[in-house]
Amino acid sequence: MQETILKSLLFVPGDSDKKIAKAQGSGASALILDLEDSVLPDNKDAARATVREFLRIHRDRSKQQLWVRINPLTTESALPDLAAIVAGAPDGIMLPKVESARDVVLLDHYLTALEHREGVAHGRVRIIPVVTETPAAMFELKTYKGASARLLGLTWGAEDLSTAIGASTNRLESGEYEFTYQLARSLCLVGAHAAGLQAVETITANFRDQAQLLREVQASRRAGFTGKIAIHPDQIGPINAGFSPDDADVAHAQAVVKAFDDAKGAGTVQLDGKMLDKPHLTQALRLLASAHTLSQ
Repeated sequence: MQETILKSLLFVPGDSDKKIAKAQGSGASALILDLEDSVLPDNKDAARATVREFLRIHRDRSKQQLWVRINPLTTESALPDLAAIVAGAPDGIMLPKVESARDVVLLDHYLTALEHREGVAHGRVRIIPVVTETPAAMFELKTYKGASARLLGLTWGAEDLSTAIGASTNRLESGEYEFTYQLARSLCLVGAHAAGLQAVETITANFRDQAQLLREVQASRRAGFTGKIAIHPDQIGPINAGFSPDDADVAHAQAVVKAFDDAKGAGTVQLDGKMLDKPHLTQALRLLASAHTLSQ
């Protein structure tokens, strides 16, 4: 069964009914109801109640998935987060400050117990860990393959990593990421594909800079990311468009597949004056599968 591809994931503060309601109309593939950074410590309990009720009411997820970012497993808030929201059968948990696949395995165990307690189907709640937010995590990107059937994808973050290593900024004067954060991005990308998971690009912090957003979306798709996290509803349209194959992409992929079909088992074919081999066919089939999934 083809996995649903999450092109756009929109962070929404879990303690704001108004912002959650607005986010519903954004067109995001998934909302990430946040219980971590966007919620002050004194508001955690209220946020859990708000998120739990929203999940309970909105059971139809056919058009938009509902995920929850909990607090890190190393904090006292993580288990209360999970205990409060699993009854609402969220589509997934975004887990921050992950150090290795061991954290994913531990979360899997917690979810299994809570799903059983709440009468939620086993394995219903998926996981996307944020895999580059601590220095130690940078050395563990190879550990996620086979760690849990709940894993849907991997994503990365630059803000917490720069704080953790004492950097004053994570950007060069040109606006591009400094090498350390380019490395984090690349490790996330290859780690996701090595594990057979979706690779989800991090945020573009300046939501008013549409030009930067478009550049980063286009670069992400070219690199092999399948979707991107947003922090504002205005970012969703460009993200969805940028991660959707256009008519020219689909037509070319169809031509590649036809060329190999016509070649009847040949390992290489010619198309438009270029030699193509199996990796080109694999890429074309992946694009067509993506286009089919996104059109549903």
